Amino acid sequence: MSGPLAGLRVVEFAGIGPGPHCAMLLADLGAEVVRIDRPGGNGWPNPVVDRGRSAVTIDIRSDEGRAFCYDAADKADVLIEGFRPGVMERLGFGPDILCERNPMLVYGRMTGWGQSGPLAQAAGHDINYIAITGALAAMGTAGEPAMPPLNLVGDFGGGSMFLAFGIMAALWERQSSGRGQVIDAAIVDGVTSLMTMFSGLLPAERISMDRDRNLLAGAAPFYRCYRCADGSEIAVGALEPQFYRELIQLSGAPSDLLDQQNEASGWAGRSDRLADLFATRTAAEWCAMLEGSDACFAPVLELPAAPGHPHLAARETYIEADGLIQAAPAPRFSRTPGRIRAAQPDGRETVARWQAP
Repeated sequence: MSGPLAGLRVVEFAGIGPGPHCAMLLADLGAEVVRIDRPGGNGWPNPVVDRGRSAVTIDIRSDEGRAFCYDAADKADVLIEGFRPGVMERLGFGPDILCERNPMLVYGRMTGWGQSGPLAQAAGHDINYIAITGALAAMGTAGEPAMPPLNLVGDFGGGSMFLAFGIMAALWERQSSGRGQVIDAAIVDGVTSLMTMFSGLLPAERISMDRDRNLLAGAAPFYRCYRCADGSEIAVGALEPQFYRELIQLSGAPSDLLDQQNEASGWAGRSDRLADLFATRTAAEWCAMLEGSDACFAPVLELPAAPGHPHLAARETYIEADGLIQAAPAPRFSRTPGRIRAAQPDGRETVARWQAP
């Protein structure tokens, strides 16, 4: 094992979305993860997200399955589950039982609505969770329905990343207390935390959450995407006056666009003028003129093209492993770098090794 989490033992009850992503993050950084799969799988097999685990497919309702889960949890540092509240308790694997058997266990519970509240037992997905936090309402074009940003903001930004952060915090606290604890990682809580910059600026009217006046949501002519002559898109993010000035100068845009940069009433017209300008050249031509400057510019690449971008290629942000091009472990560490490990087929062997004296 290599990575800053080498030696950490994790049991993952297989799910979809943020739970598996969190387990991948831990495995990439050296944790030894045993993934407990249900017969038939979860319906979303993913050779990238599922990497680095020792897997076992077992009926956790059977005597054999229950015994295996108890053995694994007894020797684990961390457990990850993403069922609705009460499901693990009904299966006999709730925190009251497992944390009594293993008082040092950090028990991570990943849900959308959380373990409590009137919606805790309701079905939901990313779009529903970000809807009630104020995040979704700010996204999209004015006058049209809100546009969900894939499931990056909810499942992964407010979900798996906060679960991973909670696990690390609980492990840190365990060093002084000698005890584990239960983490209630709710996507609605995580997204609400992600929205604090906006909620903190809103009372002082430092930012608007209206889609046609939101500085960061595509309404501003200097912070949005434009279509080029070849149909490809480019992204500009020249928020600061000096960067906006460089964008205008290097692109050859009319200098009067520099006037009253932050006056929202003129944004629509200025966006139209810049759209006409950017439509006169291909994305490659604009890249040659603007990329690498302080104009805050980037091409809008489709996912298959991203690994080939010179910056990502130079940093080896994508690497080839197991015949697949996939994201390298992140973040990076100076002494104990993570690495992608192939998925291991037999979690029974791993748990048996954990049980050995």
